Amino acid sequence: MTDASADGPSDGSDRTETAARADADDETGFARRLLDSDDETVVLVRDIATVVAVVAIICLGLFAVSGVWPPFVAVESGSMEPNMHKGDMIGLVQADRFAGDDAVAGTGLVTAERGRATGHEQFGHAGDVIVYTPNGDPATTPIIHRVRFWVEAGDNWVADADPAYTDDRSCAEIRSCPAPHDGFITKGDANADYDQLDGKPKTTVVRPDWIVGKAVVRIPWLGTLRLLFESIVGVGTVGVGLLATTASE
Repeated sequence: MTDASADGPSDGSDRTETAARADADDETGFARRLLDSDDETVVLVRDIATVVAVVAIICLGLFAVSGVWPPFVAVESGSMEPNMHKGDMIGLVQADRFAGDDAVAGTGLVTAERGRATGHEQFGHAGDVIVYTPNGDPATTPIIHRVRFWVEAGDNWVADADPAYTDDRSCAEIRSCPAPHDGFITKGDANADYDQLDGKPKTTVVRPDWIVGKAVVRIPWLGTLRLLFESIVGVGTVGVGLLATTASE
């Protein structure tokens, strides 16, 4: 009896390899036909797929750099004038990225108080500008204002504040004083009072985890298109897409 050789022909194996090559050729041919087709429907689908792919790449790149989403906000009021205007588009990064000298530990943010000493300025004044949710409520429109100084839980922060921005009120007259927790006292550059004086926006001391992002770049008026769209449709779209709306009351 003669043993069959292990290297001998195998009709089943050859048929399987031939079928696999045929399937691969069919897939390659189908892809080539899609790429080369002049059919209007195919061209439309191809163009849409290309745009989606490009936008996805851009979005991933922006998120990788900024660490926040959406990475841009449109300013919808004027309390940061003359350093930001209604309709400006503001680019954001995660608060702890690109920290300046003498940032508050664990936050990456330089207050106006510290910025005056170190020379750290953003948007025309000492200190960083942040976007935050008042009282940490995600249902409210975020606010874009400057961090003025840092306080710790139990501090009588009014005693350390600039009296020009406290409306001659004492700690006992302000719900957020003494400070209920560690955080920032904030103010719009054009506003007469701190945000924490129970006026607009109604917020207590801003906790670091309420901060959406840190403002790093301003593009004048480019956010106007977003504001116009929202005024036409009559609803807000905060947090959707590349560009959200942020109030600065």
